[in-house]
Amino acid sequence: MSSKIEIKTTSEKVLIKKREKKISLIKDIKQNWQLYVMVLPLIIWLILYAYKPMWGMLIAFQNYSPFKGVSGSEFIGLDNFKTLMTGEASKFFWRAFKNTILLSVYGLIIEFPIPIILALMFNELKNLMYRKVIQTVTYIPHFISEVVVASLVLTFLSLNTGIINVLIGKFLGLFGITYKQIQFMAQPKYFRAVYILSGIWKNVGFNSIIFFAALVGISPQLYEAAKIDGASKFKQIIHISLPGITPTIVIMLIIRIGNILNISYEKVLLLYNPLIYDTADILSTYIYRLGVDNVDYGLSTAASLVNSIIGFILVMMANKISKKLTESSLW
Repeated sequence: MSSKIEIKTTSEKVLIKKREKKISLIKDIKQNWQLYVMVLPLIIWLILYAYKPMWGMLIAFQNYSPFKGVSGSEFIGLDNFKTLMTGEASKFFWRAFKNTILLSVYGLIIEFPIPIILALMFNELKNLMYRKVIQTVTYIPHFISEVVVASLVLTFLSLNTGIINVLIGKFLGLFGITYKQIQFMAQPKYFRAVYILSGIWKNVGFNSIIFFAALVGISPQLYEAAKIDGASKFKQIIHISLPGITPTIVIMLIIRIGNILNISYEKVLLLYNPLIYDTADILSTYIYRLGVDNVDYGLSTAASLVNSIIGFILVMMANKISKKLTESSLW
């Protein structure tokens, strides 16, 4: 009998706690209704554009027909995934996967540290006017459309009139060397360098903002104490500035790793052509061609789902490793 009474009282306690939580939530909504109203558009946006489209993932497991819809199309299980990874489409899928990974890793190694270095340089500039001018100049490219950036890249790298070929030709001409102009956008080996360098030019200034903001938040007293102890500028950066922004660096790195398969789809689509598919075709453009050119919605959705799953796994792994090594994480 006593055990039954205990169980009953325990269940009653759980119910009481649930009621209390509901009451406290209702009270909180009444007291802070303005904040909930402000959050409401974001919640609606998440439901409509993040959660509702998940219904479309069923297409990956179907022989989808636009005329029959998701509910009427034939269910074929994992056939699309088999075709994608081991069947007819596997060669192009794994090529796109490899190119995506390589472009992301190169961007991570080359592009990611540059905004940190730039932010450290901004932090050391004491002339405010000069610093603001330099920051503005480096921020502006971020607000230029990808279409314009791609057009500039193609114009600069074109034959005869392209500024890159012209400058190289004039420079080598000073030494009496005949220069044969390079078709940069017709040779696969140049695409990755073009993509990374144009990305650095466009985004490095804007990406430095968050690191600069973190540096501004470091107490000036730490630098003053380091100066009294005789620390040089370099030692101040190593022992104060970098440790002070390490949590920010770690969080940005985790986010970057999570998006390792979601590189700039628009720019690649605008820059690439069939001649350089070997190095330029990425998962996003491959998925686009499957869905639009080949009109194979099931295969396209399967490739997109694989992309998302791998990205999710990478975020989880990066967060776990970061939590163990640096004690900084997203959750």
